[in-house]
Amino acid sequence: MKILDIPQSGKRGLNVSQNGRYGQISRALSIPSNPRTDAQLNIRETFAEVTKAWRALTDAQRAAWASAAQTVMSKSRCGTSGPLTGSQLYTKLNATIALVGGDTMDAPPMPPAFDHNPVGALHIANDGGDITLKLACPNQPTTDILVRATPPVSAGRSTSNDYRILGVLPAPLQGSCNITALYVARYGVPPVTAKVFVQTNQVITGYEDLGRGSHAIVPPEI
Repeated sequence: MKILDIPQSGKRGLNVSQNGRYGQISRALSIPSNPRTDAQLNIRETFAEVTKAWRALTDAQRAAWASAAQTVMSKSRCGTSGPLTGSQLYTKLNATIALVGGDTMDAPPMPPAFDHNPVGALHIANDGGDITLKLACPNQPTTDILVRATPPVSAGRSTSNDYRILGVLPAPLQGSCNITALYVARYGVPPVTAKVFVQTNQVITGYEDLGRGSHAIVPPEI
């Protein structure tokens, strides 16, 4: 429920506080389900491997990461943020690199300068019940691009924050990238009249740009 209180976030006893769309929210603590999906297990394995690699670095290498992390701020929470630790920056970048199939970095890279994200709007077609999801992309991207998407939601929704990683953007063909297989593997075939939100992020040395978002509604059969 919405409450009037000082900004706070996190667990306290049997209650959890968080910032909602219309202000401060307090709710009862609940233990999230643990379905151990392939996606969950893959991410956990990636973090385990990155953590193991961090421990194998030399003290000088860890010091370099700690120094580089001083200029990388955490995501704002309750209006405050702070610099990452060396291990946090190492894990953040190398876990992202693993998602796009890159090699682990032992030395911290310089933050990159991103060009314009070439991926455009989402288009969903329904050809006799055969539903396809494609992202406009006139040219081959010069960087790896991660695709995130939400599960199907009501067409009346204007926003959604429930994004999950689908995978790396497929190569464009005739001006678009077909993400149907990626989406169906994650969420199944979206039903007619449902809305799907998609976000694409360019990736360079583990850093991601701000991303571009798009959405579309599954149309009736034609």
